[in-house]
Amino acid sequence: MRKIISSIDIGSSSIKIVVGEMIKNKLNVLAVSDTPSKGIKRGLVVDKEKFIECLKKGIAKIEETIGLSIKKTIVNVPANNVNFNITEGMTTITNIDHVIGGNDIARALQGCVYNKVKTSEELVSIMPIYFLVDEEKKLKDPKNVIGNKLLAKALIATVPKQEVYTLLGCIEKLGIEVVDITFGVIGDYYANDYQNLDNKIGAIVNIGYDLTTISIFNQGILTNMKVFNIGGHNIDNDISFIYKIPKHESKILKEKLALAHKRLAQANETEKVINTLGQEITVNQYELSQIVMSRLAEILSMVKKEINHLTKKEISYIILSGGVTESVDFNLILESVFSKNATVTHISEIGVRNNKFSSCVGMIKYFNNKMAFRNKEFSIFNIEEQEELGSYERRVNVSENSVLGKLFGYFFDN
Repeated sequence: MRKIISSIDIGSSSIKIVVGEMIKNKLNVLAVSDTPSKGIKRGLVVDKEKFIECLKKGIAKIEETIGLSIKKTIVNVPANNVNFNITEGMTTITNIDHVIGGNDIARALQGCVYNKVKTSEELVSIMPIYFLVDEEKKLKDPKNVIGNKLLAKALIATVPKQEVYTLLGCIEKLGIEVVDITFGVIGDYYANDYQNLDNKIGAIVNIGYDLTTISIFNQGILTNMKVFNIGGHNIDNDISFIYKIPKHESKILKEKLALAHKRLAQANETEKVINTLGQEITVNQYELSQIVMSRLAEILSMVKKEINHLTKKEISYIILSGGVTESVDFNLILESVFSKNATVTHISEIGVRNNKFSSCVGMIKYFNNKMAFRNKEFSIFNIEEQEELGSYERRVNVSENSVLGKLFGYFFDN
């Protein structure tokens, strides 16, 4: 069975959708869309109709690429008011040989949640800390171990239902079933080489358009998080205020001319813009980069300070992600604030080599890892649809009139 998974990352600036296939724990991207978002503010739906319309456009792009309808997906939810609790759950191993399997693990984890989530809260994530077999064998993964009882200790993360249900309702109005929800920062963690991070303590930081999210991971478990209402839009506001130009124009000017650090900026690199008074003004790269650099330095300094508040333990890594980190020369401003103690996410998958896709890419890897841990397989498409997808991929990627197309036709149709 092909493991094809779709993920939706809902941001204030854009809605990212990725459909990918996991092959030997590697992600093969099948389709991507990046649609400007409306109706979203600070991760929350503020206008259902506008949001649904934007999401519909993004889904249409995906379906046009792969030739099939998207009926299932995973999606990120707001982490503005997240609550963490450590809980325990237990189950008895009832099969004849007493070998622990995926269903036993699932039951133990269900016990961690049963009667432990407030009626006003929605469970977003359950992260196993360890498992105890017959009260003596403490393991990270108890699959295939022989025992009579299995205890799970886990960290559960919940958010207010009202912040989730509106979002999920909008997605389901398009006929799409949400099969799992998670936080975007968990996706950011898995987008990196998470297997090398699983024995370390560190911070994952996502600087988005409206929000900056700082998360602490201890051996692969999300243990603390803080969300600030600051991000790329603040830079746009600064440029708009200083040059007296519309905000949408300031965003274009930033992306076209600005550097994240003034060190390599050139005063003779300029752009002409019309301000709100109808006057033509000339903006040079050096002055513009100073504005951008000042705000980024403020954001990064805030991040550095907050990391020290979120954990008192010594951390091994600080990794930054989000669209803002794609700013030209971002590494220079990062180094000036953190020295060499912080790095930027590097997305290696073809088709999504931009940090704005970090959460989407990581969510697929996270969900695949979650299914594997429970000994389950999953795909958004059934067998018949997978066969149809295979034939459609061949049709759209290779012209049947080309020499290569005829060669493919010979080998696959005969």
